[in-house]
Amino acid sequence: MLPDHAETREFAGGKMLAAKDDGVGLITFNQPEKRNAMSMEMWTGLGDILDEFREDSSVRVVVMTGAGNKAFVSGADISQFEKNRNSADAQREYDRATGVGRDKFHAFPKPVIARIRGFCLGGGLAIAMGADLRLASADSQFGIPAARLSIAYAPDSVRRLIDLVGPAHARMILYTARRIDAAEAERIGLINRMVSEEDLNETVLDLARTIADNAPLSVAASKLTINELLKDESKRDNAAIVSAMETCFNSADYKEGRTAFMEKRSPRWTGR
Repeated sequence: MLPDHAETREFAGGKMLAAKDDGVGLITFNQPEKRNAMSMEMWTGLGDILDEFREDSSVRVVVMTGAGNKAFVSGADISQFEKNRNSADAQREYDRATGVGRDKFHAFPKPVIARIRGFCLGGGLAIAMGADLRLASADSQFGIPAARLSIAYAPDSVRRLIDLVGPAHARMILYTARRIDAAEAERIGLINRMVSEEDLNETVLDLARTIADNAPLSVAASKLTINELLKDESKRDNAAIVSAMETCFNSADYKEGRTAFMEKRSPRWTGR
């Protein structure tokens, strides 16, 4: 997806890949032989990549994608269920082991775009819903098969599902465990946009570049504010919202934005 000169680095034994170019960080779930099913090691690798991208000021936006054309992430790696998720106690240990990577993902301050092609199911859909924006090819499929495995979908993921599609569609998806196509996912708000397979890369990269070209402090403040306002009022960090606003108005970038506007030129953001 990124230009050929963008260096690719391996994490989690090569099952997670990272690259960056011109303000865009790319994360690839790289287990195509299992339709990019998410293993415990891949969660650790994801967290390591996000740590790097978080500290790199040149990365303004992150795109997540799956290797190949068959899947974004088809869910959790079910081959690990018998050993690591065979009871409530084992599930708690699994949650603890993968929780570090999950927490880093959900606390990541920069915009994340999910580039989806193929299967986006179960835990894979939870990852996509944790992104800020979701663009999918017309041949993509979405679903949550929890009801066919007799497992409970995680409450935070159910909350994100309800936030996106509302309780009525959430019930239909969870109770039936049926898959829906990209057109239906777009109609109910599960994804932001459906595009053709041929246009997916260009559309995602254009969106990523557009975001990367905007003021990073302003984009970060918008992400933080949206995330806080989606929480119950009693759990919102209003001080963090006020702090983010003050950071923007006191920044050199705010002065640069005003100056560039008056001089009719593109601003040069520093993130400070």
